[in-house]
Amino acid sequence: MLFTITGKHIDITEAIRKHAEERTSKLPKYYDNINQVEVIIDGSQSGNTSVEIIARGEHSKLFVVTETGEDAYRCIDLAVHKLERQLRRKKGKERDNKHTGGVEQNIKAEEHGNAGYL
Repeated sequence: MLFTITGKHIDITEAIRKHAEERTSKLPKYYDNINQVEVIIDGSQSGNTSVEIIARGEHSKLFVVTETGEDAYRCIDLAVHKLERQLRRKKGKERDNKHTGGVEQNIKAEEHGNAGYL
């Protein structure tokens, strides 16, 4: 997985880089097809820090979250948590769509006298 971190109006320290990389490295656990993660930290707002995380997956799937607060570390944690929820939801929807209708369609076909024909 490719990891990129960018700072706007803020210096990215090694500690921030390490923290962001550790947190985002666990994202493929929630959705297998993540290829690239980009973290953008913007410190231009008066006293607030904005963190945007962009996760790119296969087939042009894009997941974006933004979090704003006073502490960059906390913003990274909250943004990763939001992204984990998005990825879990997407994986669940894909799994549900993949496994729906098999038995139900056969039962409906038998009820209508079209066994084997859908």
